[in-house]
Amino acid sequence: MTENKIYYYPLWLRIWHAINAVGILILIITGISLQAGVESVFVVRFDKAIDIHNVCGVIVTLNYFVYFIGNLVTSNGRYYIVKPRSFLKRPMKQAYYYAWGMFHGMEAPYPLSEKRKFNPLQKYTYVITMYMAVPGVIVTGFALLFPELIIEKVYNMSGIFITAVFHSALGFFISIFLIIHLYIATIGKTPFANYKSIITGWHHLKGTPDDEKANRG
Repeated sequence: MTENKIYYYPLWLRIWHAINAVGILILIITGISLQAGVESVFVVRFDKAIDIHNVCGVIVTLNYFVYFIGNLVTSNGRYYIVKPRSFLKRPMKQAYYYAWGMFHGMEAPYPLSEKRKFNPLQKYTYVITMYMAVPGVIVTGFALLFPELIIEKVYNMSGIFITAVFHSALGFFISIFLIIHLYIATIGKTPFANYKSIITGWHHLKGTPDDEKANRG
């Protein structure tokens, strides 16, 4: 088996990733502080948590546009294209590997290659998170920042309340995604190999082009 490396993470993507990682962590911590209530001093005092959360939310939003536009104008966007072929079979096969196979010596069904930066389960999760959940939390976050824009009543319920619940639910989803993301990142040649890749830009691959063809099913 041969080993080579590929430049998966260009400089702009690594800078975006670093800003996004720090920003999301701050948003989660301050968000939990806000959920704890006015009288709580969980990590950050309530009034300070509001200011930090709002400023960080704006920064993460601007940073998201860098990611979105970057995927439009560079080749990185091709890794997020979901193809209809084996739409359910492929992620289920990868899920089986994560739940059982990798603990019993099974070879990864979809090893990374020059054409495949993510396995099918990763791709689906990233698409849902980055193109649905994150935009949703941005829109609801700005709506709460400017509540006069929110519809007052939705089926006899407060529009602000519904927006806040939706914002919190999306924030919770992103928090769970982050935990899983950090865990999955440890599955590599070494527990820290993938973390090193996002710093250097280079990812070490195992296998040959024949391996890629053999694992397309």
